Amino acid sequence: MAFTCTIPATPTVQQDDEAIRITRWDFEPGAVTGWHSHGWPYFVVMLVAGTLRIHDGKSETDVPLGLGQAYMRPAGIEHDVMNGSDHPIAFVEIEVKQPAALKQLSLP
Repeated sequence: MAFTCTIPATPTVQQDDEAIRITRWDFEPGAVTGWHSHGWPYFVVMLVAGTLRIHDGKSETDVPLGLGQAYMRPAGIEHDVMNGSDHPIAFVEIEVKQPAALKQLSLP
């Protein structure tokens, strides 16, 4: 139930340990993540203002988001994300694997 698209978004994992996974996603216009779900709750923070086109398996929804705008979603929601903008966009996705373990982390 994904979008029809031949342009994949580019994920760059910045950190992946027992507590958290941080991934930067870069999208050309029309690029997609591909159909997926997350095993953990996650946050998304926009690095470039743009429109995320979200497909939930039944319908598509355009979600315009500003630079620095963030949102959170629970684990397990199946979806596909497309850059619905006419320019490249990027966001950082932070998946929280073990919330309790975050209390023990220190800054580099």
